[in-house]
Amino acid sequence: MAEQFDVVIIGAGPAGYVAAIRAAQLGLKTACIDDFKGKDGKPALGGACLNVGCIPSKALLDSSKQFWNLGHSFEVHGISAKDAKIDVATMVGRKDKIVKQFTGGIAMLFKQNKVTPYFGTGKLLKDRQVEVTAADGSKQTLAAINVIIATGSVPIQLPFAKFDGKHIVDNAGALDFNETPKRLGVIGAGVIGLELGSVWKRLGSDVTIIEALPDFLAAADADIAKTAAREFAKQGLRIELGAKLSKAEVKGNEVHLTYTGKDGEKQLVVDKLLVAVGRRAYTDGVLGDGTGVKTDERGRVVVDEHNWTGIEGIWAVGDCVRGPMLAHKGSEEGVAVAEIIAGKDGHVNLDTVPWVIYTEPEIAWVGKTEAQCKADNIPYKTGSFPFAAIGRAVAMNEPAGFVKVIAHAETDRILGVHLIGACVSELVAECVVAMEFKGSSEDLARIVHAHPTLSEAVHEAALSVDKRAIHKAN
Repeated sequence: MAEQFDVVIIGAGPAGYVAAIRAAQLGLKTACIDDFKGKDGKPALGGACLNVGCIPSKALLDSSKQFWNLGHSFEVHGISAKDAKIDVATMVGRKDKIVKQFTGGIAMLFKQNKVTPYFGTGKLLKDRQVEVTAADGSKQTLAAINVIIATGSVPIQLPFAKFDGKHIVDNAGALDFNETPKRLGVIGAGVIGLELGSVWKRLGSDVTIIEALPDFLAAADADIAKTAAREFAKQGLRIELGAKLSKAEVKGNEVHLTYTGKDGEKQLVVDKLLVAVGRRAYTDGVLGDGTGVKTDERGRVVVDEHNWTGIEGIWAVGDCVRGPMLAHKGSEEGVAVAEIIAGKDGHVNLDTVPWVIYTEPEIAWVGKTEAQCKADNIPYKTGSFPFAAIGRAVAMNEPAGFVKVIAHAETDRILGVHLIGACVSELVAECVVAMEFKGSSEDLARIVHAHPTLSEAVHEAALSVDKRAIHKAN
């Protein structure tokens, strides 16, 4: 007889494991199924985010930033270093240690909260039954009052540039190079391409990023994208826009690329190729016959604003449903669904989910861009302020970038905030809070900000909306 649970969750990534912990906190008997394995071949909770995404990439970004600063930024502080070297194996080992620390931490949290883990793949059957297939092929069935699908996403593979794990890699492969490639090609100038391209560029790789779209960072505000492109060019990142890859052939230890750019067909030879053209919802084999759960044209589970599939007791959260593929969005959906199941109010406002790109400088935003306001015929006003006029930023030798606030021209309600500069991944949180509380640019302008801090740029940008910034000409 199938073991009975109040909640069974398929997937232990940021959406699934958080949903499991919250459900258990609320007194629900909870199980969580996952088949991710670490580099040691053992089960590793946390999904792509903790194992091959958010956490390991930030570890490498930090290591490479330290190395870059040693050779490019420390002289201005009076610090000199000659012939600095980096041991890539040690850097990757540090990353692996951090990953193991956090995946192990989730296992401990499951134990403390009495979440039952099942290691294998999960498949939803009729009547809220879930079939678990272990690595050895053995199967067992769980029964649930509620099932939460949290199977995440996987990298999109190009048919003419298939991953081989050695020469042509996805994000996971680009985290584990055993040495700095002399020449690195990156297909896709999105978050993953820019972040991992930055890592290996700082370590000495000659990096070329090929992007099919004609506009750089089209999802970001145009002013932010323009500044980002300029800063990346200064760092030596070569970014070709409007360039479409047509062939990638491995010859010996090289990858020979053929692509069509603005000036016609081009050739490029690299040692490693990172394909980072996006991710797709992972729902392959997750839905059995007769469940009634629907997927859309992109393979995403169809849900309403409360992440309900329309089938009694069946929910879906995270990358496998609509909305941005961001870990924090998935986590909050997991919490919301657990609370709804427990009879509480759960809600996620997709309009105020912050975005962050962890390059140097960092890029972050929340809400609408100026172009979106124009497209939606929303009357708006803007204010901006450069980090070059912020004492803390200049003292840190990180004056690049600015903060831009967009407010409704009539009500002054904040419509969006866009930031590029040092530590803006942290600064954006204040802007999210202001928007969640229906704040105005004047609200931000009248809040006392500590001096000297980077957050003063947010304060001054809000003042600038009404042309009353103190430390720049209006």
